[in-house]
Amino acid sequence: MLILAIDTSAIASAALLRSTRTDGAAEVLASFASTETNTHAEVLAPAIQGLLTEAGVAGTGLDRIVAGVGPGPFTGLRVGIATARTLGFAWNVPVDGAMSLDAIAWDVLAAGEVPAEGFTVAIDARRRELYWARYGADGSLAEGPRVSVPGSLPAGPVYGAGAGLYADRLAQSGAAAVERFRDRQPTAASLGAAALRQLARGGQLLGTTPLYLRESDAKVPAAMQGHTP
Repeated sequence: MLILAIDTSAIASAALLRSTRTDGAAEVLASFASTETNTHAEVLAPAIQGLLTEAGVAGTGLDRIVAGVGPGPFTGLRVGIATARTLGFAWNVPVDGAMSLDAIAWDVLAAGEVPAEGFTVAIDARRRELYWARYGADGSLAEGPRVSVPGSLPAGPVYGAGAGLYADRLAQSGAAAVERFRDRQPTAASLGAAALRQLARGGQLLGTTPLYLRESDAKVPAAMQGHTP
């Protein structure tokens, strides 16, 4: 199976992955990840074109596109999901979704240091809050995704850039940031690998409805509410 994975829940990233094994083990053919959190619209499409060229793959030759559906901010998620839907339509390729936090959970599993009691993944949700989810020792989702203040996360190890931002406040609930993962953001390469493993196990991926978890900051002005042009 050949897939294009896209994630814009934090940074903009894309990856081409191929799996030919029954256990879903994936080979990353080409990948891109930005270092910024506010340039998604500018860098994503050229990056995807570059990946296809690098790997010598045509979009119509893909078996599937997998888009990270968050949780994440409105603008960032919309860029990635809209890109995935548009490319899927243009290339006649099915498009599925995957929770973006699964990408970091995959990184934890790949590092071979999964705590027996499970672990939490967290990224920045702004407003002094975190997007987070809890995983079992086998990487299966146990709770979430949720958005809350850092001091309310479950006790135990926390992986991801959100933990690095609020390491001191996590201690209020007995949680602790894992040093090696204090700057880790979801990436498309890891998201795609997690999705391929899920499919190989007979699991289902998500739809492409974004996981915003809270309302948009954008509001219709009171003077325009109820106004019909």
